[in-house]
Amino acid sequence: MRNGPGVILCAGIALAAFGLQLVEEHWTGRAWIEALVLAILLGTAVRTAWTPSQRFLPGIVFSGKMLLEIAVMLLGASISFQAVAQAGSGLILGIAVVVFAAIAASFGLCRLLGLPWRMGVLVACGNSICGNSAIAAVAPVIDAKSEDVASSIAFTAILGVIVVLSLPLLVPLLHLSETQYGVLAGLTVYAVPQVLAATMPVGMVSTQLGTLVKLVRVLMLGPVVILLSIFAGTRSGSTNLSFKRLVPWFIIGFLALAALRSAGAIPDMALKAVLPVATALTIVSMAALGLGVDLRVLGRVGGRVTLAVSLSLLVLLGISIGLIRLLGVA
Repeated sequence: MRNGPGVILCAGIALAAFGLQLVEEHWTGRAWIEALVLAILLGTAVRTAWTPSQRFLPGIVFSGKMLLEIAVMLLGASISFQAVAQAGSGLILGIAVVVFAAIAASFGLCRLLGLPWRMGVLVACGNSICGNSAIAAVAPVIDAKSEDVASSIAFTAILGVIVVLSLPLLVPLLHLSETQYGVLAGLTVYAVPQVLAATMPVGMVSTQLGTLVKLVRVLMLGPVVILLSIFAGTRSGSTNLSFKRLVPWFIIGFLALAALRSAGAIPDMALKAVLPVATALTIVSMAALGLGVDLRVLGRVGGRVTLAVSLSLLVLLGISIGLIRLLGVA
């Protein structure tokens, strides 16, 4: 089986992470660092100390993409659209405002720091929408150089893990409720799997709302890519702007299951069976995510790019907190 070695490696790291969580619970009475985060840390440690050979790569990619997408889709079964209504009717519009405001502010910062405009667009879209996926989608539209794409993705991957580990610290510092934190995580964390890792330790309400907000934010990639295609003077036929590219299958599945759950078509008994599967697949995917982060890469990324990405993230965080306060999310 082509994916076998890599999947087994990720599953082994996931099992080790779960074992460490059990040790934590035994000695301290609770899991201070949950298996989701431990899987990222262990995967990152393994990748930094050892570079997996070619035979592991297909399974690592499969675990980090397909298994994760299945997990995200299954999570839709636990989400009711009423959760968004509880956060306020202006939330959807607010997400769009945050995305476009963050892109504009991040691009401005990049230009002030002297980065080329294409690099500025990559950093701005990566930070403001969905990290590496946004960078990969935007790069061909603006004819970005391969080294610019590599630099943007390298630091985004590392910073994304840092955000996952540090964002929960804002809950006590800012006195955030589970609903507020869920919105904040959905607006700031780069990727859908990272939202799960950042919110599950806080609570299921945060996870549900954070995932839904994040998926709405991901859907903003479509309009952004189309606008960039127009502004860059690129013909739409050359940018692969297909429905499948702009709206991934797992998002459609997630929304479909959420709609069924909202309509009462998914019973609680089925939900109890689905959620453990989604959690297990997510932990395996977190291990794969960690295996894609080599901390040594950080030293090879330019200082201006590092500063631009970091400042852009802080701007996004500030705009997101402002939206939460403005909408009166409780």
